[in-house]
Amino acid sequence: MTETASTTSEPAEVWITGIGLATSLGEGLDANWDALNQRRINVDEKGFAPYIVHPWTQVSLDTQIPKKGDQRQMEAWQRIGTYAAGLALDSAGVKGNKEILGRMDMIVAAGGGERDLAVDSGVLTAEANGNSAPGFLNERLMSDLRPTLFLAQLSNLLAGNIAIVHGVSGTSRTFMGEEVAGVDAARIALARIAAGQSDIALIGGSHNGERKDLLVLYEFGDYNLKDKFEPVWARQQQPGFALGSAGAFLVIESRAHAEARGAKPYARLTNVVADLSHRKHPGDVKTTLEKLWSKLGKLDDGGAIITGATGAEPATSEEQAFLTEHPDFPVRATGTMFGHTMETQFPLGLALAALSISRGALFPPNDSVGVEIEMSKPPAQIVVIGAGHWRGEGMALIEAIK
Repeated sequence: MTETASTTSEPAEVWITGIGLATSLGEGLDANWDALNQRRINVDEKGFAPYIVHPWTQVSLDTQIPKKGDQRQMEAWQRIGTYAAGLALDSAGVKGNKEILGRMDMIVAAGGGERDLAVDSGVLTAEANGNSAPGFLNERLMSDLRPTLFLAQLSNLLAGNIAIVHGVSGTSRTFMGEEVAGVDAARIALARIAAGQSDIALIGGSHNGERKDLLVLYEFGDYNLKDKFEPVWARQQQPGFALGSAGAFLVIESRAHAEARGAKPYARLTNVVADLSHRKHPGDVKTTLEKLWSKLGKLDDGGAIITGATGAEPATSEEQAFLTEHPDFPVRATGTMFGHTMETQFPLGLALAALSISRGALFPPNDSVGVEIEMSKPPAQIVVIGAGHWRGEGMALIEAIK
């Protein structure tokens, strides 16, 4: 029996060649990098009081979504994501390249689409006032909502709009499942390229944290940060996350494909691993993180950690206990600067890790309790950690290209 090439060849090296960031701190890599180095945080403590959010930066949508009709038919989360995806394609030098875009795979991490609050409120008000005759709900749904939607927008509409606006038309997958969806988007894309099943992929997600329906949803679980902003590591007395609005997309491709088109890489995506702790006993999250750490590969001195720690308990305290066992790796928590962006938090961490490696420095700490420390030398490896606020864990290893 003859062995196939996939069983005899080495896995392809995978490079990150494009990064698109549109966050509460700004649009593009320079704006976000400058804000991080200035320790700037953009929070709104009044607009959704008592809840705290990190609002999306103001951008000119026309630069990445030129047709007004396309803009109008998207809700905010889709505009954020489609915009960030365009920035990533620009960064990778493939924007408008029909040959590459026509075979580019796309894996998007997305939550449930935005609801129509006016329709929801009208239905609930009529119900409360006793004005909901038989068939009332069906009548309202048929007359008030667009025929392609049912209560909330479909999660795969983001991928559809990216395909329409930017022409990314290879295979398409949309993963749901809060934070771990972002982990799996990166994990599956990396595995496909490493195995030779794909040459190039667009991965990432977007999140609109300025949504009253989401704040209500997470308040049912007592997850929202309330009243006063604190850095992630200083929330033990008042645990919770501040929702953030952000889009984060990356273009990843095989080294051979990148070199063939003369693309300059930001960093190497070496490994992505994921797990699901049962979280039934104290310490379960810490144990799972240790197991994932052991699967990443060889970790050398000179590394750092970028984590999407949420501020929600008990997951954040257990993650912090794990981090104290690895004191040689300076830590940065993206939730402090960008808020918690759910499905987008892990791609955001990947983007910031690749950006830090490419610029030869880890951005400074932004922490009031001393968990985060300075790092003077350029990071050669950065571990990205994602521990979901109530389920799901993942890690990735980003490395400098030698």
